Amino acid sequence: MASMKYDLPLLDYKTRFSLWQVKMRAVLAQTSDLDEALESFGKKKTTEWTAEEKRKDRKALSLIQLHLSNDILQEVLQEKTAAELWLKLESICMSKDLTSKMHIKMKLFSHKLQESGSVLNHISVFKEIVADLVSMEVQFDDEDLGLLLLCSLPSSYANFRDTILLSRDELTLAEVYEALQNREKMKGMVQSDASSSKGEALQVREADLSREPTTTAMIVTRARVEAVLKSRGKKFCKYCKKKNHFIEECWKLQNKEKRKSDGKASVVTSAENSDSGDCLVVFAGCVASHDEWILDTACSFHICINRDWFSSYKSVQNGDVVRMGDDNPREIVGIGSVQIKTHDGMTRTLKDVRHIPGMARNLISLSTLDAEGYKYSGSGGVVKVSKGSLVYMIGDMNSANLYVLRGSTLHGSVTAAAVSKDEPKLMKRNLLDGCTQGNMKFCEHCVFGKHKREWKVMIERQTEKEVKVLRTDNGGEFCSDAFDDYCRKEGIVRHHTIPYTPQQNGVAERMNRTIISKARCMLSNARMNKRFWAEAANTACYLINRSPSIPLNKKTPIEVWSGMPADYSQLRVFGCTAYAHVDNGKLEPRAIKCLFLGYGSGVKGYKLWNPETNKTFMSRSVVFNESVMFNDSLPTDVIPGGSDEEQQYVSVQVEHVDDQETEIVGNDVNDTVQHSPPVLQPQDEPIAHRRTKRSCGAPVRLIEECDMVYYAFSCAEQVENTLEPATYTEAVVSGDREKWISAMQEEMQSLEKNGTWELVHLPKQKKPVRCKWIFKEKGGFISPSEPPRFKARLVAKGFSQIAGVDYNDVFSPVVKHSSIRTFFSIVAMHDLELEQLDVKTAFLHGELEEEIYMDQPEGFIVPGKEDYVCKLKRSLYGLKQSPRQWYKRFDSFMLSHGFKRSEFDSCVYIKFVNGSPIYLLLYVDDMLIAAKSKEQITTLKKQLSSEFDMKDLGAAKKILGMEITRDRNSGLLFLSQQSYIKKVLQRFNMHDAKPVSTPIAPHFKLSALQCASTDEDVEYMSRVPYSSAVGSLMYAMVCSRPDLSHAMSLVSRYMANPGKEHWKAVQWIFRYLRGTADACLKFGRTDKGLVGYVDSDFAADLDKRRSLTGYVFTIGSCAVSWKATLQPVVAQSTTEAEYMAIAEACKESVWLKGLFAELCGVDSCINLFL
Repeated sequence: MASMKYDLPLLDYKTRFSLWQVKMRAVLAQTSDLDEALESFGKKKTTEWTAEEKRKDRKALSLIQLHLSNDILQEVLQEKTAAELWLKLESICMSKDLTSKMHIKMKLFSHKLQESGSVLNHISVFKEIVADLVSMEVQFDDEDLGLLLLCSLPSSYANFRDTILLSRDELTLAEVYEALQNREKMKGMVQSDASSSKGEALQVREADLSREPTTTAMIVTRARVEAVLKSRGKKFCKYCKKKNHFIEECWKLQNKEKRKSDGKASVVTSAENSDSGDCLVVFAGCVASHDEWILDTACSFHICINRDWFSSYKSVQNGDVVRMGDDNPREIVGIGSVQIKTHDGMTRTLKDVRHIPGMARNLISLSTLDAEGYKYSGSGGVVKVSKGSLVYMIGDMNSANLYVLRGSTLHGSVTAAAVSKDEPKLMKRNLLDGCTQGNMKFCEHCVFGKHKREWKVMIERQTEKEVKVLRTDNGGEFCSDAFDDYCRKEGIVRHHTIPYTPQQNGVAERMNRTIISKARCMLSNARMNKRFWAEAANTACYLINRSPSIPLNKKTPIEVWSGMPADYSQLRVFGCTAYAHVDNGKLEPRAIKCLFLGYGSGVKGYKLWNPETNKTFMSRSVVFNESVMFNDSLPTDVIPGGSDEEQQYVSVQVEHVDDQETEIVGNDVNDTVQHSPPVLQPQDEPIAHRRTKRSCGAPVRLIEECDMVYYAFSCAEQVENTLEPATYTEAVVSGDREKWISAMQEEMQSLEKNGTWELVHLPKQKKPVRCKWIFKEKGGFISPSEPPRFKARLVAKGFSQIAGVDYNDVFSPVVKHSSIRTFFSIVAMHDLELEQLDVKTAFLHGELEEEIYMDQPEGFIVPGKEDYVCKLKRSLYGLKQSPRQWYKRFDSFMLSHGFKRSEFDSCVYIKFVNGSPIYLLLYVDDMLIAAKSKEQITTLKKQLSSEFDMKDLGAAKKILGMEITRDRNSGLLFLSQQSYIKKVLQRFNMHDAKPVSTPIAPHFKLSALQCASTDEDVEYMSRVPYSSAVGSLMYAMVCSRPDLSHAMSLVSRYMANPGKEHWKAVQWIFRYLRGTADACLKFGRTDKGLVGYVDSDFAADLDKRRSLTGYVFTIGSCAVSWKATLQPVVAQSTTEAEYMAIAEACKESVWLKGLFAELCGVDSCINLFL
């Protein structure tokens, strides 16, 4: 039953008394001011009441009694006045004793919003609890209530909570209410749009947090509130639980620690109980970098200081306190996992990492890794962490004698998977084991980032025009039913581009690339962390809108848009040093040093970043030092982002282009968005591609063989590479600075001597090619103990060249390895003189047939001609046509001096002088020369030196990683790769493996069934450098190890998806090389000619039952050509398999016979044994 007049419910034990009390007062006030019976005269003695007051009291008493339930009414029948009844009701329904207060406070602290719960209901209940507290005269600060409400939100509101806390200095409960309600409105709007979508949703469920004990919830809430209060400047000590100071300033803790220390050394120790043991870290008194990882043997667990790096994270309550070497305590606030990218490019996960914001460095505990089965060893300033044959981490010693991890950190992120439309159907039929279904979390940033309605209103209001046509790609945010319905209601015509055809939306695609390119350059110039990429992109847009545009008649977009000319007075250099005015007191500094990030939107001020507080803010009173970048004023090891991250960023800029560009360049397609003229008006029809010319290429068989050799050679180069600088900046700040600068100066002198370019103004409609420095530290030719040579090479970025415009034909031959070995056999057979030459800057001798312009090289820009470009007159390293132009120049020179080019190998030249042959073999810029006398070789060297800039290396010792040793007394020539093999074993941590006597063991029955299929196997093999190992071994097989042919044929079949058994076979090959590293090819004096051996292994392939072909050709019992490969088709009998093997061997024998006849001048037959 309820009041008929006011609809006020009857008060019972289930009614919220605080709300009923307010409503009852309102009813009394509306009825002849009867509320006076509770306040004014209700507190006087009844004997002092007037007749009117007695009448009001009786009426108020009866009105209250009419709104009480029977249960409550029986409790208050003895009360004779309205005031006494009112107090009795308060004592019954809302007691103010300690027990009731504790109950309400526990209810406040344990009040949590579930993931799928209603925010409005949550706020309503929270307000009711607060109202009860007010009625019970329990006071809370308004800010504390706001923080408690934020702490009651689930983990999906983490970004929302961070936005609220970091965007203001003070907080009120009303602001939190308003922000939550606005967010709920936005969420409701997006969900209503999404509800009309016909797609299935991938759902995720979390554990029910409401099942947590109340006491635990109170502790978690209290810990969160204390952490937030501390971060917001309100002092609170977690040790003594008192205000007005932090734990670092707690005298009680300091006295306790002082009594415990008694003169002990200052180390990092656990100040409270810990399940993981004591943390022991010695503090290094040097400048720390917050983006480096230190490999520490004395640390008990991994420590990270950056919250953003965690891929998984769990906050801890009452975390342990660790004490630094400077006697300052630090608190563990969380535990989680951090992903790092190590030296080999692999992603590895550090688990159970402690989050300690106050630490000076990030630490990797080697003792923890040791407990997990990893081993570590250090020598020569390098420490390696390995497990089995794999090296997982490498640390380099810095100036403070600390081992710094060679790698970078991957910031924590959320990974999403694409779900096909059929998967929900399979899930409903229980056909997807292990998959669960739940609701996707609401993402506020997606709504803010992709919301379009406000933009449309702003455009129409500012231009007084309506949007009629909208051209977009096929992104999900543009193709939803909700967005289509919105455009349909607004009368907007939609134009969609064809998938994978960005040319149809060329203006937007080109502008996106322009923005990204400018942002990348600004970050690189300012040496800033990629965390600031959004600020750089925003500033790039700001500058583009104020830059003259040719399609706009050289007006700026902002001028066309607003009608007012652009104001350049406030433009500043992005990333420069800025000093913002502050007022901290009479004796405090009047400015703080900040990093300039850009310009504010809607305000006349500058956006700055304060490194001390790690926060951004707007300021109008700023003094700039544009001649000094903010990061240039810091030591190298404390620059935000770290040197490793910057190097990685620069390498991405230099070496890679976007996906579209990579695909187009690889297929020789001429037109891309990058190279087409700027298109500023959308077109309905796609942009047509220009036709490419047909190109001549080598036969498919030769291409396949060259691809195999090229892949092997690439892997071999990776083994040979050391830690050379990747950029010009790295070179000039490295420890070998003087040597690299000298190498660059030598390169520039060579370029000027050859007249490689001339400085001119860039013609219109021409786009210059960029360039970069490549640095290489080469070992000695004579012996490994010879000091290394530092070489610097200026290369053009040829990937930006346009086929048909900047180049045509690009093919250039190199001498085959079989030709080199045949050449060595003839040298040993006739005891010829053998010497080696190297062409300095070989590609610079090629003459260009096209008109190409290039930017001036970094570090060598001519003063006063900064806006000039280099018009190339000769070919340059990096240009696509450079190898071909160099070969054409060298080939014409050799033919003009009486040499004959071999018909079987275009890089083999022969000349007979008085019946005595002179041989020359060319591999790009490396030459091998052989003749009967040194006078003939000297004459040829003079001729070459007169035409090219040559370097005489004397007697041949090493070519393409192959070591040449001669014993002239016995007439023997040895070809080996001992040094290369040792480097390979060292790289894959197999240098201490137990040797075996065969290249492959009979028990290895490799097949596709052994490929990684389970998640465990895939995870294991993802950490194994299988492809790199096979490539490194393959280069040894290609050059000097025919005994590896069959084994490499087996393991190279499973490069796409290797398994554990395949990796064991590769390790077996390593063990074989461990015992036969000094094996070599021995060429000697012999009268025997070419002899071949061929065989087949019927159905040797367990996967497709294909047969195996194997052959080897020798000259004087020394192998010069070999091969072991699967036959292209399945043989139906052993005879057919033998025939196919003989056919392959005969083709090779015809080629070898012709080459051998040309070199020796004798045409003899070849004996081929089956």
